[in-house]
Amino acid sequence: VQLQASGGGLVQPGGSLELSCKASGSILSFDYVAWFRQGPGTHREFVTNLTSGRNTLYADSVKDRFAISRDSDKNLVTLQMHNLKPEDTAVYYCVGVKYGSRGYITWGQGTQVTVSS
Repeated sequence: VQLQASGGGLVQPGGSLELSCKASGSILSFDYVAWFRQGPGTHREFVTNLTSGRNTLYADSVKDRFAISRDSDKNLVTLQMHNLKPEDTAVYYCVGVKYGSRGYITWGQGTQVTVSS
């Protein structure tokens, strides 16, 4: 199962944006799907994840501003981002993780989010 991220763009500070992570097969084939981001000159960092049981975890920097959700019928995980700040500027990646002896990790391609006036 492959993942494809989309929805990035240019937004003003305080604005909102929604990213999508579309799976080529069942999104539920993963034990969890996460979003990471990598800003200019920085390491890739964790943003949020959503388990198959709908448990969520958020980085402190995005808590109360970002929301991850899943539409299993569409094999889609979305990341709603509100009150965006310039420091949210980064390439955002979705990743799916499957545990177990036949586990695997699948990264989608990144999508650029730029927060600037």
